[in-house]
Amino acid sequence: MLERTRSKNATEVTFVLPADHPMGEVSVVGDFNGWQPGAHPLTVRTDGMRAVTVAMPTEQRVAFRYLAHGDHWFDDQDADGHDGMNGYLHT
Repeated sequence: MLERTRSKNATEVTFVLPADHPMGEVSVVGDFNGWQPGAHPLTVRTDGMRAVTVAMPTEQRVAFRYLAHGDHWFDDQDADGHDGMNGYLHT
């Protein structure tokens, strides 16, 4: 799930996953962090979901994926689009 908060110069995107699926550590990687694994790990919120918030410039098309423990890559079904390799969102 993706949550977005827009302001004039930035969009905060919160990447949200269930606490138990997939099991283990998960980070979001993409254009915004140079595809660096572990740069934006998801942490447990008070509602039991895991999430991380990333501020990005507005009016951008951003590619991203999730990386879970064991080198398991997967997409977000709520992305604005998919190209067979990555999910995309528009900030």
